[in-house]
Amino acid sequence: MPQLAAGDRAPEFVLPDQDGRTVSLEDLRVSTDKGVIVYFYPKACTPGCTKEACDFRDSLEGLKAAGYTVVGISPDPVTAQAKFASRHDLPFPLLSDADHTVMEAWGVWGEKKNYGKVYTGVIRSTVVVAPDGTVALAQYNVRATGHVKRLLTTLGVD
Repeated sequence: MPQLAAGDRAPEFVLPDQDGRTVSLEDLRVSTDKGVIVYFYPKACTPGCTKEACDFRDSLEGLKAAGYTVVGISPDPVTAQAKFASRHDLPFPLLSDADHTVMEAWGVWGEKKNYGKVYTGVIRSTVVVAPDGTVALAQYNVRATGHVKRLLTTLGVD
C-alpha cells in the first residue's frame, strides 16, 4: 500500500488497546478539536520506541491543550502494550495491530534496512488525522530521538 499524503482520506481502524478496550479512529476523531496524532512504532519496550513514547507522554499536556489526541500503534500483542504503558506511565492508548492490517493500509508496513540486512517491518511514522478524517500531515521513516520535538514545532505547539 502506498504511503498517505496530506489530503488523503485516513483509513479507518478498530483495534484493541493495552487494556483490551476497542478503540476506533472515528471515536478518536470526534473527540478532538485539531486532530489525532497516530504514531506507529516497531516494538514496545525497546530503547528507541521507549524514547519516542516517553517524548509523547512528556508533551501530552501541550498537545491536548492545542486540541490534539495521541495514539500509538505497533504489532505487539495487547499484553506487551499493557506492560509498556504500565512501565512508562503512558497515558494514551497503545493499540495492537498484531496482523499489521492497519499498518499495511497506512503504508507503514514495508521493507526496512538495518545494518545492511533487509527485512519487512514497521516503518516508524506519524500521521496527523484531521477531525474530518483527512490526513493533515504524514511523516514516514522518522527517527525516534527528536521526532516529537520536531512534530511540535511543525504543529505550532509550544
